[in-house]
Amino acid sequence: MPDLNILFITGDQWRFDALSALGHPVVQTPNLDALAADGVLFKRHFTNASPCGPSRSSLHTGLYLMTHRSGRNGTPLDARFTNWAKELRRAGYDPGLIGYTDISPDPRVHAAGDPALKTYEGVLPGLTPHLVMGSDRRAWLAYLRRRGYEVPAVAKEIYTPQTEDKAMSEKRGPTFPPGAFKAEHSDTAFTTDAAIEYIDQHGGNAWCLHLSHLRPHPPLVAPAPWHDLYKPENMPASHRQKSVEEEGRTHPWIAHHLTGKMGVGSMPEHHQRQAKATYFGLIAEMDHHLGRLVDHLKKTGQYERTLIVFTSDHGEMLGDHWYAGKDGFYDPAFRVPMIIKPVGGTKGSVIEEFTEHVDVMPTLCDLVGLEVPDQADGVSLRPFLEGKIPATWRRAAHFEYDFREVVDGAPERALGIRLDECCLAVWRGERFKYVHFAALPPMLFDLEQDPNELRNLAGDPAHQGTMLEVAQALLSHRLVHAERTLTGMHLTPDGPIRRRGR
Repeated sequence: MPDLNILFITGDQWRFDALSALGHPVVQTPNLDALAADGVLFKRHFTNASPCGPSRSSLHTGLYLMTHRSGRNGTPLDARFTNWAKELRRAGYDPGLIGYTDISPDPRVHAAGDPALKTYEGVLPGLTPHLVMGSDRRAWLAYLRRRGYEVPAVAKEIYTPQTEDKAMSEKRGPTFPPGAFKAEHSDTAFTTDAAIEYIDQHGGNAWCLHLSHLRPHPPLVAPAPWHDLYKPENMPASHRQKSVEEEGRTHPWIAHHLTGKMGVGSMPEHHQRQAKATYFGLIAEMDHHLGRLVDHLKKTGQYERTLIVFTSDHGEMLGDHWYAGKDGFYDPAFRVPMIIKPVGGTKGSVIEEFTEHVDVMPTLCDLVGLEVPDQADGVSLRPFLEGKIPATWRRAAHFEYDFREVVDGAPERALGIRLDECCLAVWRGERFKYVHFAALPPMLFDLEQDPNELRNLAGDPAHQGTMLEVAQALLSHRLVHAERTLTGMHLTPDGPIRRRGR
């Protein structure tokens, strides 16, 4: 029987820099800072894909998008791949879920009329759902009804802001008014309460829980007092070109993307600043509830024997480059926070090396004594948790974005490319960042001189040597990480021989 508790927490759409431990000029996250002081803060951690479904597919399976191929919300994840929850069952755990995983099920292992095939918000195989809380908010809405709230017929309308001060709301913008529910009854409070109850139900026996919070993902509506915690005038400026039009001229995909609903160019500047303030308020609210959870572990004597992993599925542009959301290739959409509080090991370390979501699954397997599956593209982070720096380690982060639209084909028409050409891959090194599109011009950024990715150097003759070097590095990376489940085996007269190339 296992004796190690595992608490695997994800936020949704949380920017890497939104931690006070990293010196953010506005947002305060004292509880996550304290968790980092008790463990390891991975300063340059990247998701391997975006949006939610693809990023979580990489996080849970340890596979790059180029292998798992679940590139969009709604693209099925091949059922043949294992994941950390399935693997931990071999170690005696019954991994539970509170929240959601956005894993689109494989239609080949379901009956044609199965309702599971009508949503992309499937549950990761291997997890036992205790509270499903994605766009299906029925449990939370029932909870609110029991407390006397008037719940709308359309679930998402529960986030419709409530205000009596219309003048202030008009001044601060549509994201300023608080939600219709009290702070102690918010979605974040509700899921945290469920996590505490789950822990208590185990009566001191070892448990494993994946707690997947919605926040700070939109809708950008926070309950009082979190809605007014930060002032719009104190928000950091966005990093972008002088105008939407100038931003669009930087690349055809950017021009196409800025015409969509995630462009912020039509929003008044002070409303954009309030949206940031509300976003950071939602982060502060979530940090508060994570503190409640850690306090409960301490009060029940379980903190020291609980492995805690905290990260986010992907980041948030928050107005940088004139858009919101998590699409594209810029760092704010793909760089995310990551903290691991091990049982034993080092405390207060800050890791500068590049780490990725594909490393999380191998790490969980390694820490419970399991062999890491051959399919994994990532590598266990255990050495960092023990205060060691591996002799060899990756010198870049790698991520991908698939922007095909199977249903309506809009990118194909707008950009004049084919369905399978709607994709890009990124090699993000210490200094240079290379973005390779399948059928559109590439991009190159010198992050030392241009950390906010505002000057595309791909067409500069002086940088053609660099372009060749990083393009070759990206190609080599893709060759080395091609699907490997059986490639390390060879059949001989004495039976299969297996070698591990990692």
